[in-house]
Amino acid sequence: MPFDRLESPGHVVNYLARLLARALLRRIGPHGVNTGQFPVLLMLWERDGATQTELVTQLAVEQPTMAGTLKRMERDGLIRRVPDPADGRQSRIQLTRRGRALEDTLINAARDTNNV
Repeated sequence: MPFDRLESPGHVVNYLARLLARALLRRIGPHGVNTGQFPVLLMLWERDGATQTELVTQLAVEQPTMAGTLKRMERDGLIRRVPDPADGRQSRIQLTRRGRALEDTLINAARDTNNV
């Protein structure tokens, strides 16, 4: 019996996820944010000042991927790294004014994407 990809839940879920990611990018991209940065922003809007390790754990992203994402977000003025007063070896990731100001716009973009 041949494998029917259209009957495969894994294929269908993966395909839908890619379609949703593209639709979301069309809405958030003009604001200088990509789909890899969006989950980081969501978490920081909930709890500003998380550590990189906390972001990696909560978002289930590999450490090198998160490091690159945060570097680009810092370059783009979305976040800043602040030394942790309790542990000088760590930094806290904080939203910049620009990163905070995008919250309503990007949340609405995500809602619009989900309502399609």
